Amino acid sequence: MFKAKVALVKGTEPKTMVLRALSMIEAENIFTKEDKVLLKPNYVRPVKPSTGVTTDSRVVEGIIEFILGVGVQEITIGEGGNRRTDRAFDVTGIREVASRHGIEVVNFNKDEGVEVKFPSARTLEKVRIARTVIERSCIVNVPTLKIHHMTNVTLSIKNLMGVIVGDRGIIMHRQINEKLVDLASFLKPRLNIIDGIVGSEMDEVHGRPIPMNIIIAGTDIVATDAVGSAVMGVDPETVRHIKLAEERGLGIADLNEITVIGERIEDVKKNFSREFSLRRLKDYGFDHDVGERILRPIWEETGSNLPFRSDVG
Repeated sequence: MFKAKVALVKGTEPKTMVLRALSMIEAENIFTKEDKVLLKPNYVRPVKPSTGVTTDSRVVEGIIEFILGVGVQEITIGEGGNRRTDRAFDVTGIREVASRHGIEVVNFNKDEGVEVKFPSARTLEKVRIARTVIERSCIVNVPTLKIHHMTNVTLSIKNLMGVIVGDRGIIMHRQINEKLVDLASFLKPRLNIIDGIVGSEMDEVHGRPIPMNIIIAGTDIVATDAVGSAVMGVDPETVRHIKLAEERGLGIADLNEITVIGERIEDVKKNFSREFSLRRLKDYGFDHDVGERILRPIWEETGSNLPFRSDVG
């Protein structure tokens, strides 16, 4: 059986780590000079990357430099993961990075939505996607390394939800795993780079930061997420959307069939707490945000340090 190839790099300098990871998987061969590339980071909340919640701008800049270095002329950064996306662009420093390289930054919440029908969909038959996404020939997916209170983990597949225009919660939260796979089947990112400089345990928005100092990169979205899950101590075989994506032919989830280049999973692995996500997975009310009111009793009960700090932006 064909083995997927995923790079796992540990270090202290994010840009250097990114360049090394992309070189290891020979990512230069997946682009053409005519490509119009969209970089899709994760800015679900306007907080600094040190919280583990948002994509590090240094990681994004490393990807930009790599892509420009292989001759691509047109790059756009786009995200629409929350109602304060513009604020997130400022707090994370991504506007400054984009400005240095003459790159446009697009808030998908303000973009025109194009209704797209998925003929082969199992659950999500149609949805409005930002026009910027539709008009780009290549998606480079740049999620963060996080636990999620509904999908167990949020990595490359889950990160694609931010391209939807409209109320993503109402659209996606029922049968979310099936819908994520329908969306991934249509978008098919060409490259996935998981920012694991700082991860987030317990929750994807208000979780506790876990320093990891790793980058994970691969062209197989399922394999990349399988490795990402494993380094957080989550068996990818137990993550429904990862397994569904494998069953739908989007990639490989079996770690035995994935060639990990660089570090060994067992050498960088940390068991991220899923105290909150496991408790709420079955009874979470999908019609409201998860905030400190819900999380604080759990943190106090478990003796966890509250992640809310004055420096998060």
